[in-house]
Amino acid sequence: MPSSIPTQFPQDREVWENLQRAITQSSGFQRWRLEQQFENALQAPNLETLVRRYLRETLETLAY
Repeated sequence: MPSSIPTQFPQDREVWENLQRAITQSSGFQRWRLEQQFENALQAPNLETLVRRYLRETLETLAY
C-alpha cells in the first residue's frame, strides 16, 4: 500500500502499518467510522486517510 508518510527508515513504515491495523480494529475507531457519513461509497476516503482523521479528531477532543 503506498503511503503519504515520508519515512527515513524502512521500520517506520512497518510501525505505521501495524499502528493503523491496531487502530482500525479498535472499538473506538469502528464506532467512529459508523458515525461518518459519505454521500457515495466511491468518495469515501482510503483507510489511511480515515485513520489520520480519526486520530486528529480524537486528539482534538482530548485537548479540551
